[in-house]
Amino acid sequence: MRAVPPLNPLVLFAACLLLGATGDEVLPDVPLRTAEDAPTTLPSFGKLTLVVFYTDADVAEMNDPLADALAASAIPKTEFEGFGVVNLKDSKAPNFIIRAVMAADAKKYDTVIVADPDLALARAWRLGDCNETSVVVVVGTDKKVKYLKKGPVRGAEIAAVVSLVSNLVAQSADGGS
Repeated sequence: MRAVPPLNPLVLFAACLLLGATGDEVLPDVPLRTAEDAPTTLPSFGKLTLVVFYTDADVAEMNDPLADALAASAIPKTEFEGFGVVNLKDSKAPNFIIRAVMAADAKKYDTVIVADPDLALARAWRLGDCNETSVVVVVGTDKKVKYLKKGPVRGAEIAAVVSLVSNLVAQSADGGS
């Protein structure tokens, strides 16, 4: 298997600056909603390495290739959590339909999918305009951004993100974040 080069820190830093979040900023937890519309917050925030897929429901499958690669990886599922946050505010579809899809996708990926009905997470994390796109944010146990990409993650970048998550999990096990 071909080795994947690590993500260039300068590119990562530039992407974070463009989107508002920085690697030094501790992200806040925010109120969200379950598929059943009950109050919740970010699962395992600060406890595990997180891969957050913040996605407009109108483009729900944009980063499925990355989600599939993470699900198929050898990274212990007890050490990281990948989950979706559905941007309900920008979607054209009715919320009851989106919530049904959320429940089906949660089952498909054996994960948690929560909803952001009023862009609370997008504002708190300064993600900018999230209409018609998916934002992938990798968050360490220190609640800091380790990777952030607005739009589709494809090709070698998928392998690089999986490698990054694997490295973060290993660091976390060694007492780092």
